[in-house]
Amino acid sequence: MEQKSGFNPNEFAKETKEELDKVVWPSRQQLIGESLSVILMVTLSASLIYFVDQFFHWAQVRVFG
Repeated sequence: MEQKSGFNPNEFAKETKEELDKVVWPSRQQLIGESLSVILMVTLSASLIYFVDQFFHWAQVRVFG
């Protein structure tokens, strides 16, 4: 079997379409639910980091004046 060298754009487009046909896309309900979950977790994580930072700032002011 002879191996072709180089890039074939037509073959690439065909294989890309075949792979995209295998993708299971989420439903609208799943997309909204998972997006809200991500936004909630990012908000909670950012809030936790903010409060820990504020605590250390408060402690630093108390210790070092």
